[in-house]
Amino acid sequence: MNKAQLATEVAKKTKLSKSKALEAVNFAFDAIKASLKKGQRVQLVGFGSFLVKQRKARTGRNPKTGETIQIKAKKVPAFSAGAELKKLLAR
Repeated sequence: MNKAQLATEVAKKTKLSKSKALEAVNFAFDAIKASLKKGQRVQLVGFGSFLVKQRKARTGRNPKTGETIQIKAKKVPAFSAGAELKKLLAR
């Protein structure tokens, strides 16, 4: 499912127009991204949590040349599924 398909489903369930539903989906995604940018966890009970994890600096290898390189530490987004979602998928 892509964002447009998600917006279509939201429109069907809420009786909103497709454009208003897409706007609502975009606002929800923007709010999640803004919270993650601040380093905050976004917890959606029954679904899961979006969070920012810190990756440590590490040594890697350039696949083209085989040369050893140093990979910098960085922050990466992560998702942790909630218990209800895990239970639904386990069926």
